[in-house]
Amino acid sequence: MATPPSAILRCLLLLVVAFPSHPRATAAAGPAPLSSSPFDAALAKLQARIGYAFRAPDLLRRAMTHASYSSENGRALAVLGLAAAQSAAALGTLAADNDAAASAVSRRASEAASEAACAAAGKHVGIPAIVRVASRTSASAAPVVCGALRALIGAVAVDANSTDAALEVFWKLHVLTATTTADM
Repeated sequence: MATPPSAILRCLLLLVVAFPSHPRATAAAGPAPLSSSPFDAALAKLQARIGYAFRAPDLLRRAMTHASYSSENGRALAVLGLAAAQSAAALGTLAADNDAAASAVSRRASEAASEAACAAAGKHVGIPAIVRVASRTSASAAPVVCGALRALIGAVAVDANSTDAALEVFWKLHVLTATTTADM
């Protein structure tokens, strides 16, 4: 008697799930190890600064790669990061005042996710020294730093499969940058 194709597919699916082709890091095991290159050492320091350890460090590598450097860059992650930053600011505004006017919520979301605020937070955590750019691109230019920071926030969301972790990192960076600016 022949085995039905659906039974074979179920067995194959079970094998793929039980024995993936690449090991996944678990929260208990900690983040996947980075190589020993200067770039990877800088990424490890960045993870410590933001208080988030990537399970998939390739997401962080991609986030810290500008489009001028490689086609494998953080542009798509930056779209998610911008949305997460705006969401975090809007949520924070409404949490502080659930009767806030729509214009106040919109203004706060725009301000928190603005290029100026984003670039300041990115510079605070050292992104200009980390982000990979082409030789004719300035790693300290506000659009580059802001894009990398937004990509970082997006990468956290993808790595955690949740925007909650991204929102936590966003607020940590936002508070640290505001504190540093107030101290100056």
